[in-house]
Amino acid sequence: MEKALPTIDIEGTEFIVDVLKNELREKAEPDNTVDIERMLYVGRGYNFFYDTNIKNIAEFEAFLDFADNKHIKDVTIPNLTELDPDGVAEKYKTTPENIKGKTDFELDIIPGSLLDLRWNKKILPIVEIAGHPFFVDLEMKKLRPKDDPVSKGIDLQQIKEYYNRGMQAYIIPYNPSTREFQEIDHLKITALPKDIVIVKFPHTRDMDHVGWNVQYGFGPGHHINEKDYTLHFKAVTLPWEKTNIPNSIKLNLEAQRQAEKNKLPPEKLPNIAPEIKKGRKM
Repeated sequence: MEKALPTIDIEGTEFIVDVLKNELREKAEPDNTVDIERMLYVGRGYNFFYDTNIKNIAEFEAFLDFADNKHIKDVTIPNLTELDPDGVAEKYKTTPENIKGKTDFELDIIPGSLLDLRWNKKILPIVEIAGHPFFVDLEMKKLRPKDDPVSKGIDLQQIKEYYNRGMQAYIIPYNPSTREFQEIDHLKITALPKDIVIVKFPHTRDMDHVGWNVQYGFGPGHHINEKDYTLHFKAVTLPWEKTNIPNSIKLNLEAQRQAEKNKLPPEKLPNIAPEIKKGRKM
């Protein structure tokens, strides 16, 4: 005799939970199926907008009538490990005891993979900046230099205005000796700094997608492709001509020449570079 599958009630309609097919199936109308893969996994379960008129995931057109959208409900169902532990155990060829307390995300992780190291072993990603490795530590809100207790590292709050949306990367001035972010004053610089380099590295979301998801309330597996997941990144050191530093130097030197010519201190001259601000984009 075929085993009866568990059910779940969604807004007054009973659905059969079919783990092997990864779907919910309306008990009264079996042809009406809800694809779990279309839902948003949020860690504690699966979230989706449910349309009570069609008893399924709401289609885009259903949101167009703002005056009549009471039939659209924001619904979250539990993990399949909670809804049908026996079915999940069968799918993964294990026992219900082995999946107890685990989420669907954890069960989908390939043992020994980089995602396994990040989520289960709590290994932090590393970004190599000018030859030195930094832990991407979102909990501490910094890039923390490995094997260097003296350095303060790179405070992510300090560099938030250095994120370049067009290049989808942080571009910051960095001191390799102190292994810290070091701001450049664009209004005063008159020569290329000898102790600073300009480095470019990805957004923290890209370097630690799992940690970023958890920090901002998404499911840990949200928009993560395990086969492309990595724990190691390398910052690019940019040549000065690829930054706006040479232009700032040129404008400041011109301001000095104008000051000498007019026998006025530079601060008394009109600002010839009003668009340049201290501590902004590189």
